[in-house]
Amino acid sequence: MIGIKLAYYRKKDWKRFFKIIADRESMHDTWYDWHKDFEKTKRDLTNQGFDVVDIVVELDELTEYCRLKGIKNDGKARSQFVQAK
Repeated sequence: MIGIKLAYYRKKDWKRFFKIIADRESMHDTWYDWHKDFEKTKRDLTNQGFDVVDIVVELDELTEYCRLKGIKNDGKARSQFVQAK
């Protein structure tokens, strides 16, 4: 079975997360909206036979990852960060 890592953002981190990302306009405004899509994506992937692994994103680690790589904190960077976990 193929494993897929999905970024998981905690509700308590959402406001801070939203402040540190470079692509706010492409992200959900609320954690609830994001979480609804997260659950749907996870369900769809599981139904397709994938083994889905939630990767809880620690914001300090993400910020440091982007700083060390010299990249902005956007969807591409977050995807790379999660896959590196």
